[in-house]
Amino acid sequence: MQIVETIKQVRQIIALQKKRGKRIGFVPTMGALHQGHLSLIRLAKKHSDFVVVSIFVNPTQFGPKEDYKKYPRNLKKDAALCQSAGADLIFSPNVKEVYSKGFSTFINVEGLTQGLCGASRPGHFRGVATVVSKLLNIVQPDAAVFGQKDAQQLAVIRQMTKDLDLPIKIIGAPIVRERDGLAMSSRNAYLTLEERAEAPALYRALQLAVSMVKSGKREADSVKREMAKLLYRDAPLGEIDYIEIVDNEALKPVKQVKKNTLIALAMNFPSARLIDNIIGA
Repeated sequence: MQIVETIKQVRQIIALQKKRGKRIGFVPTMGALHQGHLSLIRLAKKHSDFVVVSIFVNPTQFGPKEDYKKYPRNLKKDAALCQSAGADLIFSPNVKEVYSKGFSTFINVEGLTQGLCGASRPGHFRGVATVVSKLLNIVQPDAAVFGQKDAQQLAVIRQMTKDLDLPIKIIGAPIVRERDGLAMSSRNAYLTLEERAEAPALYRALQLAVSMVKSGKREADSVKREMAKLLYRDAPLGEIDYIEIVDNEALKPVKQVKKNTLIALAMNFPSARLIDNIIGA
């Protein structure tokens, strides 16, 4: 496995692999890797012959009061994990390599970015779409894998690749969870012991929603109220950012939970903001 830092190096290596008839898989990350990321790499391996993992903490998707400077960075540890999961190449550029002097072009996906996380993180998805479009252009993969935990991001990337006619298969990977149900996230490391003990309440709230739907209680507002009650009771250290029930493709609010409905929530703890979601029954 190689680690490179420049766009020129990546393109040279990938050009050689494509000349050999290899299919290229791609997993973009911001590092601080965990088993969830490794599941993405393994899935990319199933859909390709040569897997590229980018490790780049993208400044344009962080708000002015968010955690860009303290976001965990440990390339040596991340590289060892990538290798264990079967990655072939790591692209780990610095900020100047990705955003050259005078950079002034951004991608904005309308509609899908207005609600959910987009409502409380203005500019976030513009930064995500911009950096992902650049990385896809640099790597030019046949397939790219993104986690379902960031459901809104996955929808945005799918729409962007469709709108820009990018010949890339976008693959969504299932959420990987800790034993107590907490969705794996790099930001989980920020949580205090008390916050970590409360954090699995997010998944319990989602499970409650699914249970209600299966019992025939499909009114979205009613489901959301019961989810909120559970979170207020079981996670008093956190503050609910949103609980939303939306169409899984358009991300528009729905009144009734149906098949392929996305139930999503976000919660702000003093040490970290956590998100999670589940597809309604």
